[in-house]
Amino acid sequence: MISRTLVRYFGMRFLGAVMSVFLGIFVLIVLVDYIELMRRAADVPHLSAWMVAKTSFFRVPQLTERLLPFSVLVGAMTCYLALSRRNELVIARSAGMSAWQFVAPALIVAFVMGVAATAIYNPLSAAMREWSKKLEADMFGEQKNVMQQQSATGFWVRQRTTDGQSIVFAASSQEQGVRLDGVSVFTFDPAGKALERIEAKRATLEPGQWRLEQARVYVSGEPPKERETVAVKTNLTAAQVRESFSTPETVPFWELPAYIEIAERSGLVAAGYKFQYQTLIARPFLLCAMVLLACSVSLRFFRFGGVPRMVLSGVAAGFLLYVLSKITEDLAKADLLHAAAAAWLPVLAGGLTGFVVLLYQEDG
Repeated sequence: MISRTLVRYFGMRFLGAVMSVFLGIFVLIVLVDYIELMRRAADVPHLSAWMVAKTSFFRVPQLTERLLPFSVLVGAMTCYLALSRRNELVIARSAGMSAWQFVAPALIVAFVMGVAATAIYNPLSAAMREWSKKLEADMFGEQKNVMQQQSATGFWVRQRTTDGQSIVFAASSQEQGVRLDGVSVFTFDPAGKALERIEAKRATLEPGQWRLEQARVYVSGEPPKERETVAVKTNLTAAQVRESFSTPETVPFWELPAYIEIAERSGLVAAGYKFQYQTLIARPFLLCAMVLLACSVSLRFFRFGGVPRMVLSGVAAGFLLYVLSKITEDLAKADLLHAAAAAWLPVLAGGLTGFVVLLYQEDG
């Protein structure tokens, strides 16, 4: 009975510490992003602060999703250092519990959090990101296109048809590239001579064409012409558009297998989607690895001293694991390393390191 009570207690303390760290990071990013959006929207007339706040709130979940492993690392270190400072670990040991028994609740909670983050939080963050794109398009309109081009960001794609070739630029995309905002199209004849430039508020992919809305057509030697809609031929399919205008991070977990299949069937590179899929599958185990790393540097009793060094060691271990994950991610997206190996290598490295150090500390 005592053991079960302590297990529940340690599990709840760990969950509370991780959620406090995660929510603190979430609120901080929301505030920073809100201030930045307010600065960008300062010249937009009749724009409410509530709409800016809603847009910022919808943007943040996808950013915080990447920080979840570090929230677990910092939360676990905070939890066990606090337990050690109040001598609760000493009491647990005197009750007959080993270190593995009061680490196990954190591992279980971390694994459940990882499953929830992959199966629920990831699709929700992807959907909220799409909502934020729609709100940004409504807020900034054509002004957003100017701002995006000045900052040299956005998406470019070249297409070729029987009428010649054209280059499409979009400041942002929605629905994985099927809808584009802040569009510029440069058209050329088969000989490569420039024909016209089309600026449009948005574009929608339809079979065999892009349908541009609220467009302005520029032709050399003629005044600009306003058009409600303009059709531009294209030979791009939905799969090819996704490859050009969408990123794997914006695709919900449950839709990734279909995207991988479509990309492979179309002869496109699916390495990014495969890596993202394996990363999301490995996330519960990555969170468990973070718990082991945190426990390996935070179970030392306070009376032995060396707490700052332990905290620094944990932060350094998390940073090295992050560097390793970025290296493997770049290798996987360049198709130089198998997606599964790239996604699971940081998990194995972090988990084995924490397990071996903890085993050495507890069992010699």
